Amino acid sequence: MKVYLVDGTYELFRSHFGQPPRLAPDGMHVSAVRGLIQSLLALLREGKVTHIAVAFDSEVKSFRNELFPAYKDGSDTPEELKMQFPLAERAVGSLGIVYWPVREYEADDVIGSAAVKYSRNLEVDQVIICSPDKDLSQVVCEKKIVCLDRRKGVVLDEKGVLEKFGILPISMPDYLGLVGDTADNIPGIPRWGAKSSSTLLNRYIHIEDIPNTYELWDVSVRGAAALSLSLEDNREKACLYREIATVRTDLEITETLKELEWLGASKNLFPSLCRELGLGNLSNRPQKWQ
Repeated sequence: MKVYLVDGTYELFRSHFGQPPRLAPDGMHVSAVRGLIQSLLALLREGKVTHIAVAFDSEVKSFRNELFPAYKDGSDTPEELKMQFPLAERAVGSLGIVYWPVREYEADDVIGSAAVKYSRNLEVDQVIICSPDKDLSQVVCEKKIVCLDRRKGVVLDEKGVLEKFGILPISMPDYLGLVGDTADNIPGIPRWGAKSSSTLLNRYIHIEDIPNTYELWDVSVRGAAALSLSLEDNREKACLYREIATVRTDLEITETLKELEWLGASKNLFPSLCRELGLGNLSNRPQKWQ
């Protein structure tokens, strides 16, 4: 059995910016919701999915904004996209799919926690995280938990993460703490780029285990002296950025594996929602009903 965990927020953003604007009969923007529905229906049809759940960032700010006020706050998210999140949750529910409207944390945290929970179930052969977000690659575990970039058709297991980033999944938060992440407004520390960070973390795994002078490093990197000086001047910041970039895996996920089983779309709710949103051409697309 495989469990699919979908980053609904990513799907909404991708659809909103990747499709022409579309309005419901009442004038509501629905292009993101339309794209999400199409994407989920394609996954259910092509992937022969039996167990699935979707997570959304219902609130833009999280505990990370308290740790680092400059962290992403959603202020650049278009209003017409924000307004579609409640509709998206209704759409997923009408498809008969479990969804998590995340508050205080982020969708990544719930996905990470769910991935760990379900991977421990002996009935589960693999948990597939449907997201290209490199943050979630830190949750990857051998071939048991993997990340799937559906757009590119690329699956990252532990070996794949190592080949792509030069580090093990466990070092990804440290990597982001050093390099930074522009998508989340995490600045990283001066001079540390992808190559130097992956080289040092491949050897030492975590920031605190990197010796405090380059003379003790037993791997060779370009500009080692300057890198070492920058790290010692900014080690505390790097550790803070790492904390911000760390996906939580200890949140309580109450849904059982059985509750994630997809039994089909609602015969009443899904067609009704499609008519309401002016998406009648999608109303008969699900291949299974309940």
